[in-house]
Formats: sequence, structure tokens, C-alpha cells
Amino acid sequence: MSETPIDSSKRTWLIASGCAGAVGGVATAVPFVSTFQPSEKAKAAGAAVEVDISGLKPGEKITVEWRGKPVWIVKRTPEQLAELPKLDSQLADPQSKRNPAELTPEYARNEWRSIKPEVLVAVGICSHLGCSPSDKFTPGAQPSLPDDWKGGFLCPCHGSTFDMAGRVFKNKPAPDNLEVPPHTYLSETKLLIGEDKTA
Repeated sequence: MSETPIDSSKRTWLIASGCAGAVGGVATAVPFVSTFQPSEKAKAAGAAVEVDISGLKPGEKITVEWRGKPVWIVKRTPEQLAELPKLDSQLADPQSKRNPAELTPEYARNEWRSIKPEVLVAVGICSHLGCSPSDKFTPGAQPSLPDDWKGGFLCPCHGSTFDMAGRVFKNKPAPDNLEVPPHTYLSETKLLIGEDKTA
């Protein structure tokens, strides 16, 4: 029985087609397999953020981003701290008892809503519709604020007001206090936002 010779042009065409198919298969498989790996953006979205607060002076605020949210770090003055207990009767949730697991870690369920009294760490997003409140640290009468204003934050969207501990005042659209994210101190001047000792 004799073998039929294959035309050399057909052989070339078959080899070329086979190679193109293999390359195409690899090109299709690589993106598919890579979808199982989290993207760099996704990894960064949940990553904790280390912050140096050594340069933060009383009465100042810095903002960092964590999980796509603005996180405020405010160093409160002794005067601002002294006003906090006096405001309890005007606040909707002075002891942060509403939604505590979601909004306030156990170590921040105190008058200051913080680990250290002078340093507030809060997510700068209003609990009403997700706007970002403005700093209104200066006490006294101002537009959209009461005459006896002691300092805090004003949400310009619908007028919700928060004290210097991020606690919402009564009869405002915002239903809850500002969120306190999980955080811990790595040293006296270094904060880690996004992780705490309970994690």
C-alpha cells in the first residue's frame, strides 16, 4: 500500500492554521485566568492606610483616603473637648448606641468617639445621602448654623450638623453619627486606618 504524498502548500497551510489556533487559544486563556486574580485597585481598596500625625496641630484636620472614602483626622483643642459633654441633650445619639457595630467600634463608644480624646478619626460622609460635610470649627453665629454654635461640621446638601465628635444633632435629616472606621495607633504619632486590635 503506497502513501499519498501531501501537497507541500497544504502542509504549510495546516501548520500555519494550527499555530494560529494555539496562539489564539493562549491569548484567550490568559485574560480569562487573570480574572481570578484581584486587581491592584481591588487590593488597594481594602488595604489599611498608615498615617503620620506628628505634624497635626490642635484645631487642624487632615484627610486621607481609605476604601475610596475620605477619612478625617482632627486634633481637637482643649476648648473643643470641654464643649462635648455639654451638647448631649441636643444630640440624636450622644452615646453612639444606634448601629454601634456598623458606625462606632467599641473602643470609640465614649464622649469623644475616639481612642485618644484629642484625636477624632471619622469617615467624612454624611449618613443622610452621602454628601461630604464642611468644617465649621469656629464657634459662634454663622450662615446655616445656630447662634450658639460650638464648632463641628455642616452638611451643605440638607443642613445636617455634627459636633466635634461627629455626633449628629437632633431633628436633622442625617439619621446617624459619622462613622468611625476601625483604626489603631502604631505609635504616639502613627495611625493605622482600616485595622484595629480586634481584627
